[in-house]
Amino acid sequence: MGKEVVIGLVGKPSSGKSTTLNALTDANAKVGAFPFTTIDPNKATGYVEVECACARFSKEDRCKPTYGYCRNGKRGVPVQLLDVAGLVPNAHLGRGLGNKFLADLTEADCLIHIVDVSGTTDAEGKSTRGYDPLKDIEWLQEEIFRWIMGNLMDRWGSVVRRHVATKASNLDTLGQQLGGYAANRQLVGKALDLLPGLRPLQDWDQQTIEQVIRAFMKVKFPTVLALNKMDHPDSDKNVSKIILKHPDSKCVLTSSVTEVLLRKLARDNYVKYDSGTEFVDTVEDLGPESRLRPLDEKLHNRIENIKDLVLYRFGSTGVVQLLQSAIGLLGLIPVYPVRNINSFTGASGDSVFRDCVLVKRGSTVISVARKLLGEATIASIEGVGGTRVAEEDTVDVKKNDILSFKIVPGGSSHA
Repeated sequence: MGKEVVIGLVGKPSSGKSTTLNALTDANAKVGAFPFTTIDPNKATGYVEVECACARFSKEDRCKPTYGYCRNGKRGVPVQLLDVAGLVPNAHLGRGLGNKFLADLTEADCLIHIVDVSGTTDAEGKSTRGYDPLKDIEWLQEEIFRWIMGNLMDRWGSVVRRHVATKASNLDTLGQQLGGYAANRQLVGKALDLLPGLRPLQDWDQQTIEQVIRAFMKVKFPTVLALNKMDHPDSDKNVSKIILKHPDSKCVLTSSVTEVLLRKLARDNYVKYDSGTEFVDTVEDLGPESRLRPLDEKLHNRIENIKDLVLYRFGSTGVVQLLQSAIGLLGLIPVYPVRNINSFTGASGDSVFRDCVLVKRGSTVISVARKLLGEATIASIEGVGGTRVAEEDTVDVKKNDILSFKIVPGGSSHA
């Protein structure tokens, strides 16, 4: 199946990381099977919401995903979440969980850094007032930087000697040196492309090495900043400051604690809540036929407050947008392999769009086939309307994103 996408969640104690993780993994109570073979203690399944192909063909009522869920054309596609524990100052020195923390990070394709933007917790997560959350963002970047830099500088002399002796290219040598961070040659190449006109590696000074590592971090650890506790009165000024200082970063304003509460109220049948939006309805809004439970005054006021301070002001709690932003940063889009291109059904039954995979936008159709079917011999590929699709065609949103692969008999497959 190829490597699964892994999204790492980092955040200091009391930033709201566990609350965010709960909100991302809940998916309104657990759903069916999981596509992942191993779930470590610090791994969980999250669901990224995408617009499902069933909505394009008005087949929402027949859409039953094998994994994840589909509700009224909104599909939750499973992704692996990695809870990166133990964010501690000076992790790069290997203190406490430091090395484990940094090693865990490398497994992730993308990071979501949960930042307490209210400034009410200090660097250690203890209660305070007026702390500058910019420090947390810089701290994480610096920690990763010093770790990679330290590892490389420890052996720099011998790296340069080998580089010269073997007449290697910059990419050859760095591909080897940075491969240990779960980075393939292509990724290292992408980092070097950010720095055109680099001199041969033996002529690099300290400043050049630092630039190369920062470029590598950019491609290896793309990061979504979750500016959490956005409804706190002190948050506004901090949000503005962070966005000014990090204009190129993807920032999402969140209130995880609100999301968790609204989902609990929906489960307990006090409200109807459409996660990812500003819509929350009570029995007063929908009438007794909604069968929602009546609210006492305290709960009624609490929900009104949430509407005013969070939902109407920000448009949503921001939690659903976190995973959407992460797959956006990774350039991933949903692709739907079907057995029957005319009915969109699978191998059995009449449910449509059973399967959905996230692939890099612009991938070739054949690379999607390989991800799904391994080395099976493919006789032909069809797109919507039964049109033939060439192996070298590429996929994009609503372009070659619904595909049927015909296998040569005897060419093994499990589609």
